Amino acid sequence: MKKNIGLFFLTGLLLAGCSSKITVEAYGNFEAIETIVSSEANGRLLEFNLIEGQALNQGQVVALVDTTLTALKKREGLARRQSAASRIASADAQVAVVKQQLENLRVDLHRVRNMVQDDAATQKQLDDLTGAEKILTRQLRAAQMQRDAAASELDALDANLALVEEQLKRCQVINPVNGTVLEKYGETFEMTAMGRPLYKIGNLDTLILRVYVSGGQLNTLKIGQECTVRIDNGKNYLEYPGVITWISDSAEFTPRIIQTKEERVNLVYAVQVRVQNPDGAIKIGMPGEVIFE
Repeated sequence: MKKNIGLFFLTGLLLAGCSSKITVEAYGNFEAIETIVSSEANGRLLEFNLIEGQALNQGQVVALVDTTLTALKKREGLARRQSAASRIASADAQVAVVKQQLENLRVDLHRVRNMVQDDAATQKQLDDLTGAEKILTRQLRAAQMQRDAAASELDALDANLALVEEQLKRCQVINPVNGTVLEKYGETFEMTAMGRPLYKIGNLDTLILRVYVSGGQLNTLKIGQECTVRIDNGKNYLEYPGVITWISDSAEFTPRIIQTKEERVNLVYAVQVRVQNPDGAIKIGMPGEVIFE
């Protein structure tokens, strides 16, 4: 009988010890890492068929803004570029002709200089050829300047076309991250503008539980520390592994929705715990509990 009493007493101590290990250390609410996606162009939404709750992949095209005006600018730029390219080709041909004329003239000029020394040609013939050389040299310089001007215009048109191409790309709204559409702020055929939010997306596979701890608990916590996160499903608790990813370096007053061991007038520190949500049971805004190990 005494042995049974001793065994019962020992079992009670063990149970008490186990119950102390599962004492909830902190409470908070779940948050998602949310991204608000905005329009990068002005115009009418020709396509925007998202629905809230829809899963999206990174890089997926989700909306299209009217590209009519931008496409017309591109056509105009291509036409102007073709004109500038034609002027460059014409200037190159003119430069080649003047260079050949100048080369032929200099051969004649060299011959006439020798003939003047032998009294086989007059000084006037030499002066005429010298003047003609100066004229061709100036014509060559002018043709080269025309060619350079057309080349500069072509560079400017290429830069403008690159800008128009970028504007065309931005008429497509591309989803930046994997996640689920949380809110939608527009509809097809509505007007939109650059910077106007179109939808909010969040990754529900990994959530953040923001909890608050007292100063006495703070010295036992560190970033990267593992912990256990619990949620109440109405009948029992579901447990998930968590990792501390951020600890506030400044204290604040306890939010009203949070209950801690200390009174609410005490200062607490915010802590973020990253939690995987493989079964989707955890929802944004749901309360959660953390057991620090």
